[in-house]
Amino acid sequence: MNIGRLIRTTAAAGAVTLGLVAVSGCSSSDAGDGKENGRLKVVASFYPMEFLAERIGGDHVSVSTLTKPGVEPHDLELKPRQTAELGEAGLILYLKGIQPAVDKAIAQSEAEHKIDAATLTKLESHQGDDHEGHGEEGHDHESEAGGDPHIWLDPAKYAEVAQGVGSALTKADPDNSAAYQKNTDALVGELNRLDASYRQGLRTTATKTFITTHASFGYLAERYGLDQEGVSGVNPESEPSPARIKELRAIAAKEKVTTVFFETLASDRTAKTLADDTGLRTDVLDPLEGITDKSKGDDYIAVMESNLTALKKALGAK
Repeated sequence: MNIGRLIRTTAAAGAVTLGLVAVSGCSSSDAGDGKENGRLKVVASFYPMEFLAERIGGDHVSVSTLTKPGVEPHDLELKPRQTAELGEAGLILYLKGIQPAVDKAIAQSEAEHKIDAATLTKLESHQGDDHEGHGEEGHDHESEAGGDPHIWLDPAKYAEVAQGVGSALTKADPDNSAAYQKNTDALVGELNRLDASYRQGLRTTATKTFITTHASFGYLAERYGLDQEGVSGVNPESEPSPARIKELRAIAAKEKVTTVFFETLASDRTAKTLADDTGLRTDVLDPLEGITDKSKGDDYIAVMESNLTALKKALGAK
């Protein structure tokens, strides 16, 4: 036997083994530190959270979303791959109360950094706007005791959330805190200007009442002195009862309502049925749960500006 060759072969095999250990150790370290190619891995639950992560994180983050464009977020069921993705995240950004399956998966995740946007501002109850819709199967989670989760539709509240997200990114990735602070300040400035546009645009209107199939605009209505009337509560797909149709017909006549709003990710059937019955027109008021090629704008700011235009027209802004 060639003892020298045996020693060399054994040494080489040992080196390969050590190399594999080093590589696997490095890979697991990369996965374990919540980074990907040096960027913080952020997992967002749905579009309003994704927008904040991308705008505030900038070049220092790699953002993925659990809710793909065109998917109705409330009914999302996670795939095993998505659940695994949560465990590898450097930061999970979500909004409790919108997606039950996501809330459950995140609660079970061992990710070190996860932030519920609902904790970054004060939630309120807008049950008075929803009338009979709170028992709707599949959507009653929106009206839990925790309050109305649709905080992103109020630019002022969304700005508060943005500041909290900036702090969460800094905590997860302190090396880039200066960039996160700068991006947060810039976004909050944009949201403040959007808020000012809404205040100015909706200050003087012929009516303060709007009808929508998806009663998700409670915060927006409260912020700008409007009255939201949901066709059939929080479920945009459900049919209104004959009693509710009668009630809305009376409200429309009394309050000089002109328009029934529907959303881009749900059918417009209910809105058209009511509009035909009451002689009103229909238009889109986008709850911004996702951006698709049907959206009237390619990001949050643009779609909110489009919503303002639609509201001004419907309410007879002067």
